[in-house]
Amino acid sequence: MKYDVIVIGSGPGGYVAAIRASQLGKKVAVVEKSEIGGVCLNWGCIPTKALLKSAQVFNYVKHATDYGINIGSESSIDFEAVVKRSRGVADGMSKGVQFLFKKNKIDLISGFGKLQAGKKVEVTDSETKKTVYEADHIILATGARSRELPNLKMDGKKIIGYRDAMVLPKLPKSMVVVGSGAIGSEFAFFYNSMGVDVTLVEFLPNILPIEDEEVSKQLERSFKKAKMKVMTNASVEKVDITGEVCKVTIKTKKGEEVVDAEIVLSAVGIATNLEGLGLDETGVKHDKGKVLVDSFYRTNIEGVYAIGDIVHGPALAHTASHEGITCVEALCGLNPDPVDYTNIPSCTYTNPEVASVGMTEKQAKDAGYEIKVGKFPFSASGKASASGSKDGFVKVIFDAKYGEWLGCHMIGDNVTEMIAEAVVARKLETTGHEIIKAIHPHPTMSEAIMEAAADAYGEVIHL
Repeated sequence: MKYDVIVIGSGPGGYVAAIRASQLGKKVAVVEKSEIGGVCLNWGCIPTKALLKSAQVFNYVKHATDYGINIGSESSIDFEAVVKRSRGVADGMSKGVQFLFKKNKIDLISGFGKLQAGKKVEVTDSETKKTVYEADHIILATGARSRELPNLKMDGKKIIGYRDAMVLPKLPKSMVVVGSGAIGSEFAFFYNSMGVDVTLVEFLPNILPIEDEEVSKQLERSFKKAKMKVMTNASVEKVDITGEVCKVTIKTKKGEEVVDAEIVLSAVGIATNLEGLGLDETGVKHDKGKVLVDSFYRTNIEGVYAIGDIVHGPALAHTASHEGITCVEALCGLNPDPVDYTNIPSCTYTNPEVASVGMTEKQAKDAGYEIKVGKFPFSASGKASASGSKDGFVKVIFDAKYGEWLGCHMIGDNVTEMIAEAVVARKLETTGHEIIKAIHPHPTMSEAIMEAAADAYGEVIHL
């Protein structure tokens, strides 16, 4: 069968690209070997947020007396029900994408897709039957999986990856989380909130190492306040799984330490899914696990494109979606702007939450900017005090010469819902003084953005 566009992979890059192509009048098919919606909807962003919501609710229950509410001492965790709710949310979202496929007349082809020369895709189904399809345009959107370290071989029982961590049959008493990026930090927060004795291990000097240093240090303080053990400048040398519990040998600046844990969660990054795609057979260039593309995601082979985790750029769902839209609009003859990789927000759904966009203070200084930095703590926010969530702050960085908003970094309650203001303002080239003069509603957490901007220019009122 012949299509205008075939997309291999139905994650947030693939399914969005397919829908946009259909909207633009193309005959579209999506090849998917597993669940519709990819890792994000089924094993990533969506179901993890369902787990984290359960953790947040349980935290509210534990601290109900802080709000004048007496619940009693019989509150407990039904962990099986927590996991079941998360899986139900994921299933609902996956069915939603299937509905969108039907609505947009997109054909779903179940099986493993492999590129063939001459703009063809060979699909092998679950019964190993092979069928070849043709298309004018083929978009690779195959995503990524957990990266495995040589000394942390995952067995799915004692040493696990993020997928296993989402469906454990019961709560462990103790856990070592290796890696403190968004995935590691979120799971560390979740299991710590559930009452698990969690040790978070990070090789670099700060947890959430890509975030602004002040934000990272604040999250570490918040984690420690919640009785989590945080070890930075540390590495897991080996794990002995022969006994009832894992013996985790952790190397620090002070020497080696052995930590006992029922479960070790490896959250040390991702590896792209390029195996078996037929890249070498068809001559598609790739390097170090990434397909090489131009600004509109065209590979060196005419009619073949790649988006999402398998190309250079942040491995984020919203990045993949925008890459998919840009790719499709370009191949359909429109004139889209290339994705601006300097203005992509990053969110971590711990408690407190972390959100950022643009340069950190260090990056701005290293780039040679003369900067103005403003900071407003949520401890001075009326809304934060009323809600009982005073940990954290908003930090803004402006170019002193022109007022350009170089970066925004937030840690606090619900800041992942607030970061879009900075993204849109930076897109519109808004200056610091324009943020100060834009009236923000009171009382809200978002006032902290205005106050932080005012602090950068010596005009802050409530600090």
